[in-house]
Amino acid sequence: MTLLVLSGADVRASFPPKEGLAPMREALKALSRGDAHQPLRPVVAPEGAAGLLAMMPAYTGTDGYGVKIVCLFEGNTARGLDAHQGAMVLFSGDTGEALALLNASVLTELRTPATTAVATETLANPDATDVTIFGLGVQGAAHIRTLAAVRPLRRVQVVTRSDARAVCAALSAELDLPVVVASSPEDAVRSADIVITATNAVSPLLRHSWLRPGTHVNAIGSCVPHTRELDTATMASSRVFVDSVESATHEAGDYVFAAREGATVTLTPLGDVLLDRAPGRESEEEITVFESVGLAIQDLAAARFVYARAKETGAGTRVEY
Repeated sequence: MTLLVLSGADVRASFPPKEGLAPMREALKALSRGDAHQPLRPVVAPEGAAGLLAMMPAYTGTDGYGVKIVCLFEGNTARGLDAHQGAMVLFSGDTGEALALLNASVLTELRTPATTAVATETLANPDATDVTIFGLGVQGAAHIRTLAAVRPLRRVQVVTRSDARAVCAALSAELDLPVVVASSPEDAVRSADIVITATNAVSPLLRHSWLRPGTHVNAIGSCVPHTRELDTATMASSRVFVDSVESATHEAGDYVFAAREGATVTLTPLGDVLLDRAPGRESEEEITVFESVGLAIQDLAAARFVYARAKETGAGTRVEY
């Protein structure tokens, strides 16, 4: 059998931002239709260990089987490494043969903002152009690049505890877009149409009182139940959309903490909105939130897309095994 091994560079070259939205959109639709199968991800998190390991298997009739095995090491950021490290294996849905082994760090880096971009295009006001983003790690920079590729942006403000002036200057030059360090979190949020939280915070960074009417929020950092980026008032007072209701109720700390504090939060699958089964934004004034934990079905769809593109271009290394 032949296994196609795709490096981080291969994955990046095969998943351009504009084209990455389509497979993410279809994955969310498939989940809402019941055509996709994925269990809650099992997590191995030994007490005292530096990081954790999660396994994310999924299946669809069109994409076959796939499993991402990923380690989350938050301390990697200080080492200049992506906090997500791992591998994605793609299997044939007809024979079960292993087809490809992909760099999961880059796959996660790219499919996450592609999904966020789908949510933003679906839920944000059409004239939303000013972005504030919390965090400028791997995901923060990837989100800026992806959103800038798919919609016209006027300005991006970055809220971060580190000195991000050099990174912001480089992104500004790369994207021909003002990317600046925010003067304060509150001021940056008050002037934004779109807010993104991409951190590993364990207590809220974003306050409901800062959000102006019509803002759309993408919350992507709270993917385990003990972390949170949004306060309870934001969750309780906004229209909240999710990639998966089951995953969000078990894994999204923003939801878990809000529910524990007595808030009633209605979660609407984004796939239902894409299928016209549920309304999205219903007025220019309402605040919408996309609470994303990241799904195995998104990894599978992205891996299948990358695999098909790599076969067309001849990318990757073929290994007999």
